[in-house]
Amino acid sequence: MNITKLINSIKSLPQRIAGKAMTLAVMASAAAMVSCDNDEYVYYQDYPPHRPNAMVTVRPETGGGGTFHMQLDDSTSLKALNMKSSPYGDKEVRAFVNFKMMAQQNDADKRVFDVYVNWIDSVLTKPMAESFDNNAIVYGEDPVEIMRGWTVVEDGYFTIHFRTRWGAGDEPHRVNLVADNPQNPYELTFHHDAPSGADGYWGDAVVAFRLDKLPDTKGKYVDLKIKWTSFSGKKDVTFKYCTRKPAANIEGLSMTQDSGNDLHKRLE
Repeated sequence: MNITKLINSIKSLPQRIAGKAMTLAVMASAAAMVSCDNDEYVYYQDYPPHRPNAMVTVRPETGGGGTFHMQLDDSTSLKALNMKSSPYGDKEVRAFVNFKMMAQQNDADKRVFDVYVNWIDSVLTKPMAESFDNNAIVYGEDPVEIMRGWTVVEDGYFTIHFRTRWGAGDEPHRVNLVADNPQNPYELTFHHDAPSGADGYWGDAVVAFRLDKLPDTKGKYVDLKIKWTSFSGKKDVTFKYCTRKPAANIEGLSMTQDSGNDLHKRLE
């Protein structure tokens, strides 16, 4: 696949690539992001440097030395030419990135591409939570609206972009993903616990959940249903899910996040 075809295919994936209708002007404050070039910004297609053009998994590599690659989807990897090591050390995280496509690495790796990274910024990345008899009490069920923009199931993660009301204080909101149906392990509930007084302005946030506790689909795609409480009642939507290969254990999932833009509300 040549670069033009890859770019066109990437742009056709709205779950991972920002559409022009999604305004992230608040991300212009890039001080908390990991900038990879202080002297010059470059563009990937027509996206300005203060906006992400992809959501990736930052994967440390086993060879040591801090080397890493970025997994764009289940089959496409990106190698940063201008970064020798991951800014997150040996932790695997989901992250926003703004990059410029450079070249295919070689004929053998047609889905591996060299890129120039302008900046990269992690989102809260955490495991699924244990299910109890009273999940609504344990984890909360305050309302959210799940947005289409960055919500996607890929690379062994469920990344959720949601909108809710935030308070004036700095108290974090708790979010969790729970498999709560013993008859169907692929039925999940997104729980949101807002602190008291969180009835102010509207704002967005993004969180990624590792799905390694789900049963192995053995290479097949299955229906993955997510349920949540919205401001207009109970809702659900179904995605296609296939277990990530290889099914490796991740030693250090990041439980923290940077706070450089309005999608980075206080979460835990």
